Amino acid sequence: MSDAAIFAISLGVTLVGLVISWGAYRRRGAGTGMRGAALSLVPLAAAMTGVTEFFVDLAFSPVKWAGVAVAGLAVLLYMTSGAMLSRRAGTESGKSGKSGKSAEGGGGRRSAGRAGKPKGAVEGPAQRGGDPEMAEIEKILRDRGIS
Repeated sequence: MSDAAIFAISLGVTLVGLVISWGAYRRRGAGTGMRGAALSLVPLAAAMTGVTEFFVDLAFSPVKWAGVAVAGLAVLLYMTSGAMLSRRAGTESGKSGKSGKSAEGGGGRRSAGRAGKPKGAVEGPAQRGGDPEMAEIEKILRDRGIS
């Protein structure tokens, strides 16, 4: 398309938008009218800066479509690598946390006598591998003397 045709179409769209914005101003107030006017000026600004010509060329150029596809592939690879790195970082911190607990002596034999539980304690879901939120609730209840 020629520059004159692109400019004429953009000017027409802008004028129609400004007329609609005037109607919105009369019915709904100044804020709505100003927002409509701002959006109506975008096609004219795009034509004057050459952005519209870029999009017209993009629509009819296979080379530019290939460039958009390559850019999309780059974004996809970048996001996938970020997910892989964060997952790897999460497993590494989990491994170090487990080895730290066994190094403290939690994984060895129990000492003679009781295992440190109070006399009337009942094994809750946290000790059985249940819900950690329930373990927190049970701890709060035990601290307040409710069992």
